[in-house]
Amino acid sequence: MGAHAVARDAAGGVGGVEESGGDTMNGALLSLGVALVAVTAAQAAPVSVGELLADPDRFRGQPVAVIGTMSRFREHVTRTRTRYYTFDFGDGTQTVRVTSYEKPECQAGAATVEGTFEQVKWRVKVNYSSEKITAWNVTCFRGHEPKTK
Repeated sequence: MGAHAVARDAAGGVGGVEESGGDTMNGALLSLGVALVAVTAAQAAPVSVGELLADPDRFRGQPVAVIGTMSRFREHVTRTRTRYYTFDFGDGTQTVRVTSYEKPECQAGAATVEGTFEQVKWRVKVNYSSEKITAWNVTCFRGHEPKTK
């Protein structure tokens, strides 16, 4: 019947015209909306590591852009031979661990990390927490420091 199908009511009568592909269009619009939210979050002004760690509940599970300095770069290989990279990322006073599944262009120095901030809390005899960023992009700066908001 082409792009239009005739809808019938329970009695078999014609009830109107129904567009086929409506679900496809709604799915495409939803995907576009999600992509725009992700791009907008990634384009937000970068924060410092200190700002991130000063209010971890605000950033937990959220996409973040953080500026700082990379140090203690390490390469790891899992049992299934998947490579991943970890490094400390700091602002001179505080440090957060970063995990990246893509090898950054640099292994030390000033950079911006875009990724998802995660904080895990647990209690044994004392409260503990572990903060990390799972990076999807690391931008290295050569010769100049990145600007904060």
